[in-house]
Amino acid sequence: MSQPILLLNCGSSSIKYQLLDPEQTRPLAVGIVQRIGQGRSTLDHEVAGQEFHLDQDFADHTEAVAAVVEQFNQHGPSLSEVIAVGHRTVHGGNTFKESVRINQAVIDKLKELSELAPLHNPPSVAGIEAAMGILPDVPHVAIFDTAFFSTLPPAAYTYAINREVTEKYRIRRFGFHGTSHSYVSKKAAEFLGRPVEDLRIIVAHLGNGASISAVKGGVAVDTSMGLTPLEGLVMGTRSGDIDPGMPKYLAGKGMTLLEIDDMLNKASGMGGLCGFTDMRDVVAAIDEGDKQAELALDIYVHRLISYIGSYMAVLGGVDVLAFTAGVGENSAPVREKTIKRLEGLGFILDDAANQVRSKEPREISSPESAVRVLVVPTNEELAMARETLAVLAAG
Repeated sequence: MSQPILLLNCGSSSIKYQLLDPEQTRPLAVGIVQRIGQGRSTLDHEVAGQEFHLDQDFADHTEAVAAVVEQFNQHGPSLSEVIAVGHRTVHGGNTFKESVRINQAVIDKLKELSELAPLHNPPSVAGIEAAMGILPDVPHVAIFDTAFFSTLPPAAYTYAINREVTEKYRIRRFGFHGTSHSYVSKKAAEFLGRPVEDLRIIVAHLGNGASISAVKGGVAVDTSMGLTPLEGLVMGTRSGDIDPGMPKYLAGKGMTLLEIDDMLNKASGMGGLCGFTDMRDVVAAIDEGDKQAELALDIYVHRLISYIGSYMAVLGGVDVLAFTAGVGENSAPVREKTIKRLEGLGFILDDAANQVRSKEPREISSPESAVRVLVVPTNEELAMARETLAVLAAG
């Protein structure tokens, strides 16, 4: 029996969407709306191998969601059979530790939590309200990036700051990209033909946003992102870990807190280091002799291997390292530089396997490697669809 679910991932000026049956691996339709509220908006809708493009300005997410629904009406598939709408929601705070059916109380709480994810939660809420207004007769479900990391032990999620401040302002490491980390850890175990409960897995989700997690027995025990998605690895435009004293130092030099925050989130990382946020451009620049791009990649890999080594200690050893997301799945140079730096810890790369490009899970370590190294394409939408079904089944 077909159970199509509409999945929405709303960014500040974009909406990515899929229509997906959880029992199938291929979506029934995919699309993206870009530059919402910025003029020159575009909408691309793909179904049954056909692509449809629309140039039309959308002032807000309500107009954009309405346009998405109209694309389904015009080009299919019909949304009349949709059983639910699943919404990717970045920050659930301490309140939402699992996916939930959305009602007004949930929306109000998400608005309250926006201060913890000001770049992510407001557009999610805008998308939810727009979709519920246009598709009011089906259940809507929120799937949280933070939920998978609600299992972190106190030693991993607690910051060493004043306890009263921690309690008053609900400060802790929340972690993000949880849907991806959950999916990839399970998929890695499935690929190896072993129960996830028997494995110690490190998942490296390397995209424009990047995070890494330690998963023991299928349960997350540590992760790199923290109170916000800024902490941790070097990212496309985000700095990742910095000295906590740096903002005060920069404020003393005349920068405002808003300017500092904007720099750390939007003008740092690989873009801030070398001017390129796409790893393909970084590698191409290195090939042309760009020393700053070379340094940027060295910093990127240094931070990554530091976390891998740390998580090996946290896990008491590691059975599997899984690369995923845009960079992790597609950048052979990043994987090669990382694994070569880990050879002293028993990692051995199969150079030929590392060059293979595929949308399927694959192993890139040699048979002699003490740690199995995999590339596991993430499928957050499929994980979201399954989460949505589970919420519906629970009533």
